[in-house]
Amino acid sequence: MVSASVTVTAAGAALAGDLDVPAGARGTVLFAHGSGSSRLSPRNRAVAEVLRDAGCGTLLLDLLTGAEEREDEATGVHRFDIGLLAGRLAHAVDWLEQRPDTADLPVGLFGASTGAAAALVAAAGRPRRVSAVVSRGGRPDLAGDALAQVACPVLLLVGGDDVTVLELNRAAADRLSAPHHLHVVPGATHLFPEPGALEQVADLAADWFRRHLVPGA
Repeated sequence: MVSASVTVTAAGAALAGDLDVPAGARGTVLFAHGSGSSRLSPRNRAVAEVLRDAGCGTLLLDLLTGAEEREDEATGVHRFDIGLLAGRLAHAVDWLEQRPDTADLPVGLFGASTGAAAALVAAAGRPRRVSAVVSRGGRPDLAGDALAQVACPVLLLVGGDDVTVLELNRAAADRLSAPHHLHVVPGATHLFPEPGALEQVADLAADWFRRHLVPGA
């Protein structure tokens, strides 16, 4: 198993990440965190553990530098810059292709909140490399015109009690031309804190990536 703290350089920005690739991995899932979050998010780390148990490698990556995070505490200017975040994700996809231990593995993207929009834009820009996308409580609507350009299968996971985000996801799903599925977790709110809700999200994501990350395809 490969387990390492890594640095991904994207247009001059040094982004900290945690890469874990189990032996015989079927693919690598790159996490796109939501606004105000980081690679240390306990929710995404819990999902990543389930994905590794399902045979997927994971790369949890900070999409903002430390200086940008500090600036965002006052302004929030970077965390809602979908173009910036998507560009850095695309660089990370390219970085995975350049590593001997991940070069031959298909890539999945797991996006939360605004990170879901960045994941979809990055998937549209890297159709040869990105094989599947999962959105957890995401804002896919912020991907705009890129929604129609996404080619890989997309799973949208939304809490049934996250009413506004659910409606935004339904509208975004209507704009997707790629195969997609909107799954509503009954009784769950935006961060899925309800008992068993996050576990359901993790299991659904693992199943989606097992189906769509096919080495050598």
